[in-house]
Amino acid sequence: MRNFQQRERGEKRESNQMVFGIRAVIEAIDSGKEIESLFVQRGLSGSLFLELKSLLKEHNLGYQQVPIEKLNRITRKNHQGVIAVISPITYQQIEDLLPVIYEKGDTPLLLMLDGVTDVRNMGAIARTAECAGVHAIIVPKKGSAEINPDAIKTSAGALYKIPVCREDALGRTARFLIESGVQLVVGTEKTQDSVYDVDYTVPTCIVLGAEDVGVSDDLIRVSDKLAKIPMFGEIKSLNVSVSAGIVIYEAIRQRHK
Repeated sequence: MRNFQQRERGEKRESNQMVFGIRAVIEAIDSGKEIESLFVQRGLSGSLFLELKSLLKEHNLGYQQVPIEKLNRITRKNHQGVIAVISPITYQQIEDLLPVIYEKGDTPLLLMLDGVTDVRNMGAIARTAECAGVHAIIVPKKGSAEINPDAIKTSAGALYKIPVCREDALGRTARFLIESGVQLVVGTEKTQDSVYDVDYTVPTCIVLGAEDVGVSDDLIRVSDKLAKIPMFGEIKSLNVSVSAGIVIYEAIRQRHK
């Protein structure tokens, strides 16, 4: 019975709460709930919706305009054209977290994910990062994988433990990190330098991008180091979660010689 109750509690925890209706979504935002995603019926209008739009702008929250059929597939309840998905985790801000890392006497090791949208990759990366003692994962508000039950499950619960910082603009965040004494190491094929030639014993943020497009040029331009994983086979790319494990554990190897 005890194992069943533990499993049941775990299943309830690994779920995203949905909020239906314009007023309910407004109240969820006002109460500080983390909105993972927001679906709005195309062509929606009215004074209450304008109030919601104003609130979304105030909190810098985006939304997807979708046909009513999609909303009806999600729920048959009276959604009034608006459905919000509440995140199962609480996001943090790196501007608040970094000083705490320094105050503890730790050497920051951070991971920034640029355009990684696959939830299972996100979960696998979070699991590796948490096991390695990475201090935080940084993702953009737009163009990043949702933290949903699949991501939580793939992470083996690591996403409940490692801080995830969701930032408005990764370029601005990168500049903040550099100004704060953190070197930016971008994983990219646009270099001849190896990931094994970088000194990770100093404060470091490792930046990885999606497998198809890689890290954005904006982040490459402001980076301190460009580095690539040596490839010797015919296939010249790795899954991003595998790449993350390789680079993170090279950093750990150097720090724990």
